[in-house]
Amino acid sequence: MPLHPRNKHKDKYDFPELIRVFPSLKPFVKPNKFGNDSIDFSNQQAVKTLNQALLKSYYQIDEWDIPSQYLIPPIPGRGDYIHHLADLLGEPMGSETKILDIGTGSSLIYPIIGNRDYGWSFIATDIDPTSLENAHTIIEDNKKLKNIELRYQKNQRDIFLGVLNSKEYVDACICNPPFHASHEEAQKGTLRKMRNLNKGKKIKKAELNFGGQSNELITEGGEKQFIFNMIKQSKRFAKNVGWFTTLVSKESIVPAIKSSLVHHGAKVHIIEMEQGNKKSRIVAWKFKS
Repeated sequence: MPLHPRNKHKDKYDFPELIRVFPSLKPFVKPNKFGNDSIDFSNQQAVKTLNQALLKSYYQIDEWDIPSQYLIPPIPGRGDYIHHLADLLGEPMGSETKILDIGTGSSLIYPIIGNRDYGWSFIATDIDPTSLENAHTIIEDNKKLKNIELRYQKNQRDIFLGVLNSKEYVDACICNPPFHASHEEAQKGTLRKMRNLNKGKKIKKAELNFGGQSNELITEGGEKQFIFNMIKQSKRFAKNVGWFTTLVSKESIVPAIKSSLVHHGAKVHIIEMEQGNKKSRIVAWKFKS
């Protein structure tokens, strides 16, 4: 399954063009074992620099950075979520379409893509002040980003309450939930990821902060419990949100999520996605009027 047809990154990276637009990428680009230009995707600085080049080349984002040790998002996969959401909404264009981004992170990546590709307005929330401070800097440094409002979620147990007003309406919400249930589980996941990226090399220890802060990766009960909480809380905001959506990484928990949604009286729609060897899906729901 290829990336979405409207995804600007559906083809191979054009490294000569990316280097032309963002020369700082050049030191990280080297031939891989097949003789093709690439970067070391296990190198945090290399991946961040690639992101800076992609954002400048495709979205006209001149200034983008994230704090050290914060999650570096894979832009092609994040773009797929936005484009599939556009299909779900009927491909609307313009600021009249408003999206709630739950846990926007320091990268602000979903609002950047949705704002630049479709002109959508965003309410971007997070429980981490540092993430919001960095997101604010990105908005301030890039005048082409418009209609993006940042809101701080004070209560970590609440998802909608406290950031969405009772009379407010958004066309959809998006969410990339924390994946792991514990620090140990996150360490194992990061180690597995690094071993996959460095086949043939012995790697004994993985630093959790290689790819994200604890609040970005870990939640009580893991991804499944977070989504169950989101489903339960979403019913209270049924009239405030057109489509509730979330990424689901673990295919094994999809039946339980569908069962919970049906139990709560929701209409369910599942969108499959794939990037390379990684498969994920968007679970979308709305409540019957």
